[in-house]
Amino acid sequence: MSTTISVLDAAILGVVEGLTEFLPVSSTGHLKITEGLLGIPVDDPAVVGFTAVIQVGAIAAVLVYFFGDIARITTAWFRGLRHREARTDRDYRFGWWVIYATIPIVVVGIAAQELIKGPLASLWIVAGSLIVGSAVMWLAERLGTQKRGEQDVTLADTMIVGSSQILALLFPGFSRSGATLSASLLLGLDRVSATRLSFFLSIPALLGASVLQSVTEYDNISGGVGWGNTIVATVVSFVVGYAAVAWLLKFIAGHTYTIFIVYRIVLGSLLMVLLATGAIEAQ
Repeated sequence: MSTTISVLDAAILGVVEGLTEFLPVSSTGHLKITEGLLGIPVDDPAVVGFTAVIQVGAIAAVLVYFFGDIARITTAWFRGLRHREARTDRDYRFGWWVIYATIPIVVVGIAAQELIKGPLASLWIVAGSLIVGSAVMWLAERLGTQKRGEQDVTLADTMIVGSSQILALLFPGFSRSGATLSASLLLGLDRVSATRLSFFLSIPALLGASVLQSVTEYDNISGGVGWGNTIVATVVSFVVGYAAVAWLLKFIAGHTYTIFIVYRIVLGSLLMVLLATGAIEAQ
C-alpha cells in the first residue's frame, strides 16, 4: 500500500525542495530528513517518485531566472546545427558541453537505480554524506585559486563538474550543488562562475530524473501520494526555489561557502544522534 501525504505535508516538502535544491546542503538529504520527521517512509516507491517529480518546480525556477542566458545558448546551439560557420560560437559549443556532461550521471542513474532506491536511501548514508561532503567543500575553499571566470570554462571542466553530480546521486546528503561547486573551485573557477555552471548543469540532470520518475512511478504516485498534492509541492518548490536562486547568487558574490559547511556538519551530527537514539528511523 503506497503512502499518503497530506496537502500540508506536500507544501512543507515543497518548501524544503525549493529552498535546498540549489544550496550546497543537499535537497535529497533534507527531504529524507523531513519525511522521517513527518513519519513518511523514505524508501516507499511513491515517496521516492514524489520527491523526484517535485524537482520540476525548482528546475522551472532556474529556467525562468536564467531565461535570457538559456535562450541565447539554445538559439546558438540550433543555429550551429543548421549552419557550419555558426559552430565557432562559444554558446553553441557550451550547449554541447552541457549535453556531454550529463551523460555520465544518466548512465550511472540507470545502472544503479536499485541501489539508489534501496540501501543508499538510508538516513545513515545521508548523515555521513553531509559530513564527508562538508570536508570536500572545505578543501575546495582552501585549495581553489578562483582565478578563472566563466569565459575560461572548457569542455574538460564541464565534464569533470558534470560527472561530480554522480556523488550526490549515489550518496544522498552529499549534495549535487555541493559536489559541482567543490569541483568547480578545485578547477580554479571563482565562486560566481562555479555557481552559474552548477545551475546550468542541473537543468538536464534534474529534468531527466523528474520525467523518468513521472513515467515509472505514475501508478504509485496516483495511488498513494496523489498528483494533486504532488502538483502543490511542485508549485511551492518553484516559488521558493526562485527566491533561493536569486539570494544565492547575491550572497556568494561577497561570501564564502563556510556557512553552508558549518551547517552541514551540525545537521549531519544531529541526524546521527537522532538515528542512534531511535528518534527517527533510518528508512
